[in-house]
Formats: sequence, structure tokens, C-alpha cells
Amino acid sequence: MELTKKQILDLLENESGKSFGCSLAEASKLQAYKALCTVIRDLLSKQRKSFRDDFIAKERKQVYYMSMEFLVGTSLRNNLFNLGLEDKFASVLKSVGFSLSELYEMEPDAGLGNGGLGRLASCYMDSMTTLGLPGTGFSIRYEFGIFRQKIVDGWQMEFPDDWLSMGDVWLRAREDEAFEVKFGGNVAQWEEGGRLCFRHENYNSVMAVPYDMFISGYRSPAVNKLVLWSAKSPSKNSIDLRYFVRGEHLKALEENTMAEVISKVLYPADDHIEGKRLRLKQQYLLVSASLQSIVRQHMKKYGDIRTLPDKVAIHINDTHPALCVPELMRILLDEHMLEWDEAWDIACRTLSYTNHTVMSEALEKWSEDLFRELLPRVYQLVCEINRRLVSGLYEKYPGDIGKINYMAAIANGEVKMANLCLAACHKINGVSKLHSEILKDSLFHDYYVLDNQRFTNVTNGIAYRRWLCQSNPGLTSLLKELIGDGFMRDSMALEGLLKYAGDNAVIERLAAVKRQNKERLAAYISNANGINVDPSSLFDVQIKRLHEYKRQLLNALQIIRMYRLIKENPNLDIPPRTFVFAAKASSGYFMAKQIIRLICGIANTVNADPAVRGKLKVVFIEDYKVSLAEIIIPAAEISEQISIAGKEASGTGNMKLMINGAVTIGTLDGANVEIHEQVGDDNMFLFGMHADEVEALWRSGYDPLAYVRHSPELADILRTLRSGVFGGSYDDIYNSLLTRAYGTADAYMTLADFESYKAAQDRVSETYRDAYKFGNMSLVNIAKAGIFSSDRAVAEYAKNIWYMK
Repeated sequence: MELTKKQILDLLENESGKSFGCSLAEASKLQAYKALCTVIRDLLSKQRKSFRDDFIAKERKQVYYMSMEFLVGTSLRNNLFNLGLEDKFASVLKSVGFSLSELYEMEPDAGLGNGGLGRLASCYMDSMTTLGLPGTGFSIRYEFGIFRQKIVDGWQMEFPDDWLSMGDVWLRAREDEAFEVKFGGNVAQWEEGGRLCFRHENYNSVMAVPYDMFISGYRSPAVNKLVLWSAKSPSKNSIDLRYFVRGEHLKALEENTMAEVISKVLYPADDHIEGKRLRLKQQYLLVSASLQSIVRQHMKKYGDIRTLPDKVAIHINDTHPALCVPELMRILLDEHMLEWDEAWDIACRTLSYTNHTVMSEALEKWSEDLFRELLPRVYQLVCEINRRLVSGLYEKYPGDIGKINYMAAIANGEVKMANLCLAACHKINGVSKLHSEILKDSLFHDYYVLDNQRFTNVTNGIAYRRWLCQSNPGLTSLLKELIGDGFMRDSMALEGLLKYAGDNAVIERLAAVKRQNKERLAAYISNANGINVDPSSLFDVQIKRLHEYKRQLLNALQIIRMYRLIKENPNLDIPPRTFVFAAKASSGYFMAKQIIRLICGIANTVNADPAVRGKLKVVFIEDYKVSLAEIIIPAAEISEQISIAGKEASGTGNMKLMINGAVTIGTLDGANVEIHEQVGDDNMFLFGMHADEVEALWRSGYDPLAYVRHSPELADILRTLRSGVFGGSYDDIYNSLLTRAYGTADAYMTLADFESYKAAQDRVSETYRDAYKFGNMSLVNIAKAGIFSSDRAVAEYAKNIWYMK
């Protein structure tokens, strides 16, 4: 986008005068921030109109990306960078007394996501726009996001994340385009003209109001949008005066409150029935409002519902939006009066599904009773989908009740959301080569055997311009000098850096950039945690959602081992190490919170012990989010990707860390397999069992106590969990590893991989002594990271799944 500095100043002055009645120079910092964001939003709005007019006129196919979360992060810097206007805006703002970097710091992260699933969705929206593909993301406008994390005496505490107080400047409401979503009630049916008809009655109505967030692409004329639904009461009055005048003040607000609670918080705790009810309402609100909107737009343009698959691709991002299957059937059958077979054909050709996990708890299942109560018409349709599905399965597998129940959409009193997608979607993909093979060979094997043409792989990718070019300007500047700026458009151009492999002068310059980033992170840690860390120490980083399968516990046990070694031998010659953790645990996930408590306990003990001063530090940084990752990732030297093989679908943090020069220590799990294919054994630290070895050990009977009996060192480390040396007892963690108190003992084989992990960490220490060898590993990782661009991934989706040009 081309704008002169005078045009920019005029835009900012006009907005400041219009919104705040003052000149830009007279505005407060908050007013300047809001004026700036509004100007950028309006520029994107105009560009959006031009792009939309073009793709509508050309009747291009559109993709609609359905996801319960989009971890957008902050938008101001990203939009200015993509528009190519960052330097000009910085200069204009400076001329009137404002620092653009200070205005950047005012913006909160949009509270629309939690982890890798949401960040991936946002990366894909960025790449769709960069590639000029017409795409719309659909999600919910969560008023308080996931939560704001505080660590109090080692315990995770959750507080509302009021991101909209500053973040709503990016949103544009369309209240006159709300859609009605119906819950509860009953279904009346009758026959008319030889056709069975249905009408939803006595339901509770909620209005879904759309809010648009514009998504820019790198130097692209395209602008796409993220549509976020906010739940509102259908009543135009926020208060029922009939109850209020009688003194029933809470009841007077009840209708409005019950509706709005649906879009209050992302992933409400579901360890009780009301939490489950709320989650199911959220999922249906997202799906119903989005599909109504998609079909209305399609009919307005084309007037023929039968052309839907030719002009529309609807993508289901994991199982949360799986209700797309029956809801689209409801619209086709009840509103457009199609016959079942024709409606099913249209739905199947329109819908596609990405699976993101092999974890059983993430393959959602709903109580049949709850499902029937909340969504009576949708339940009827799921029953009919299931009847036809099971009938076909009986013909294919006569008498195999176990297999049929496993593949059914309804079985044993549960509605199985993944199976709804498997029954309907024309394409099903995993998100790494290993993950896709696991889907075909085990998790979804029976469906794969039925129709293997529907299954494919698209390895995840990252919006690398955000994670490299924006987050790490020092490295970006050096790369431009060394290999030119072609990588800004084409990530594969990063391979040009390989010609400097073994060039010690270049390795020294890369190390100097890394040192600057480490100093920035050290300053953040000092301010946020009150801990001084040494930028010359090795920064070993594990940042990701806290879950037992990601094995932050394995990292913690190894840190205990290092601590004990240094205590026993104060003269031990090892490179100083700073371990950095950041993670949120799901509010209802007890064991994950215990692991956070343990890490904080280890940090308190280690950091206060003069015997290890200068050799070991441990830091847990609270409230992990995109903007914090943008500080941590450029400073990381070791990337901890240590999940048990076969459990991590892909991971994208490994890619972000890799492109910033961190060297992976990890198992052959998820996309680590493909990172290994790129860099080889010599440029990462592999350890642990392979996925097939994990399966073989489970089949043979895994006994974690056997590993403890064979390792006195491991036994001693585990005893420290109960000794109080780390500020308390961690009996729950101890028992989860060695007993069945919390289900399967050591369910993620932490103890089985401990010795191998320990040896890999020793190799890290030994290699880090040789700055040039380690620096060369870092260089190779940067050079080979280009394949993990979300541009590549989205291009594969467009060609092989969405059938878009």
C-alpha cells in the first residue's frame, strides 16, 4: 500500500479530531493508540472491499475455516508490517511526540485462543490472505478469552482476561446481520405432499451477532476477515421490567445473562454437567450461525443451493466444529427442501476435516441425553446419519459389533464427533507425516480401509514472517545482508544460508544476534520474575500448553538430576544453563497444575542455592501468550520437543524455534520427524523410543517400577519429590508415575525415556562448549526451516482439499 507521510498524518489527525475532539499532538497515548488502530482498520476495510468486489465478480470459490479458537496475538505491528507502512507511521508518530514501539506495547493479545490449534488457524488466515485466496475464519468473540494466568506460591490462578477493553478497536460489529440459534424445545413433524416435514418448537432463542476482524497478508492486495460471533438475547431490552419492579432484580437480568454467557469464556471447565452444556452450546452457536451466514451469502449470489460445493469449501478444524455435518444437513433438508441423498452428496462434497490429535479426550464425545435435550432436531439428523452409516457397516462387516460400534456416530449412549466427520467429509487430513500414518494405521484405520482416497497429509506450517521477520529483526537484517531479501516472499530461499555453513565469521555474527535477543529476554525475566539470568548461559526453552504427554515433567526431573550433580560436585565443569518454561494448564486439569507447582518449586530452590549460582537457573514465566512467545523464541538456543512418540500430532512451536536458530532436543514425534529429515542427526539432539517401540512396550506390559529398580539415580530423584526439598511434597506426581492412583502408571512413559533424555542433555552440554559447532547447528536449522511455512501448507490445502485455484 502506497501512502505518503503527509497522507498518513492527515488520516491520523482526522481520526483524532473525529473521535476525541483534539489534534494528534494533543491526544493522550491511549487516544493516539486508538486513533492509529482505527486508521489501520479503515485502510484494511477499503482494501477488503476492493478484494471482495474482485473475487465476487470473478465467482471465485471461497473457503470458510471453522475453528473454536484463533490465537491471533496482537494486530497492530502485524498489519503495519504486512502493509509495508511501519517505517512511515513510526516517523509520522515520532514527529508529533509518540513512539510506535510504545504504542505496540499497549495492545493486548486477542483472547481468542489457547494453544497450537488456535495459532495454526491464525497462521493459515495470514497465508490465505498473502496468497490471495478468498477465505473467512469463523469463531466466537470470547469476552474474557481463556484466562489470565498468575502464579501464586507455585499455584496457577486464573483471572478474567479483559482483552476487549483495548482490543475491540479491531472489531466491527454487524448487529443488523445477526442469526437466530435455537436450543432445547421439541420437534413437531407431519406429512405434507408425501414429504415428512419438521418444525422446531418451544425452543430458547439466542442471537449470534457477527464482529469482523480484518486479516492482512504480506504485501498482498487481498484482505480476508475473521468473523467472531457474540451471543445476545433476542430481546431488545437488556432488562425485564416486569420482574424488576417486583423486586426480582436478578431474574430481570436472567434472560440476557443466560444468552451472553455462551460467548464469555473459551473452553469453560467441563468437569461438571453445566460446563459440558455450555461447551456444547458454544459449538452449536459457532456452527449454526456460520452455516446460516455461508448459505445466505451463497444464495444471494448464485440462487442455487446445488452449486454450493462448487463455490464453497467448509473446513472443520478439529472436532469442535463437527456439528457442521448435521447442521448443514438441517439447512439443506428443512430450509431448502432437498431429498436426503442429494443433501448428503452436497454436504459431503462441501465439508473437509483436519484431525489434530490422537488423544482420546480430544476426540469429543457428548452424552446422548444432553445432545438430545439441547439440540433436538440436530439429534434426529445425527440418528438418521448413524442409521444409514451403521446399515452400510453391517453389510461390510457382518456380525463385527465391536468394529461397528467403534465406527458409529452414536454408540453406547454417546455421540462421537470425529466419526461424524469421518462419515461425511470428502477429505480428512493429519498434520504431519507421522500423525497421518497413525490415523491411517490405527486411529481411523477402519475408515481408511473403506475409502483410502479421502485421507491425506498436510504438515503444519507457521506464519514465518511474524515469527522471524517481525519477532527477530536483528536476524532478519543479517539474513538480508547475507542472502538477499527473497526469503521475505519465499521461505525456501532461506536455504541460501547453507553456503555459509562452517564460516566462523558468519557464525559469530549469528551468535551476536542471539546474544542481543537473550539480553532482551533476560531483561523481561528480571522485570517479570525478579530473577537475574546470565545471557551468556545456554537458554534451554520449553514453551507450550501444559499437558502430561508434552512431558514438561521429564524436563523437570532432568533439571533435578543436574541440580544434584552440581551439589555433589561443586567443581563440575558444565556450561551454565538457564531453563525457561512458560505454559498454561487447563483450569480443570489437576495434574498439569501440580507439574507447574513442581517447576516453580524447583526454580525457588535452585535459584536460591549459592552452591549452583552461576551454573543453573530455572524460570517459569507466567501468562504465556503470543506476544510473550515473540520475546522468548528469538532468544532460545535449545528447543525442548520431548513428547512421547506417537502423541504429538505435529507441533508448530518446534518450527518457530527452529527458524530462529534454536536446536531441537526431541523425540521422533509429530513434525520433529520432518525436522529431522531436513537437518539430519548432526543438527539436532534425538532421544527416546520411536512410536512403534512405544506401542510394543505397551503391548508387552510397561512397568515403570522396573526402570526405577535399574537406576538408583532415578530412584533418588523421585524420592526428592516427597522429601520437601523443593518447597513441599509432590505425592500426586510421584504416585502418578509409580502407581495407578491416577489411572495408568506413568501413562506417557516419562521414566522409560529418562535415561535416553539424560544422555541427550549431556550431549547438549558437551556440544555447547564448542561455540562454532553449536553455532553451525543453529545456522543449518535456520536454513532448512523454510519448508515449514504456512504458505506451503495453505497452498497444499487449496490444491488437494479445497480445490481452489
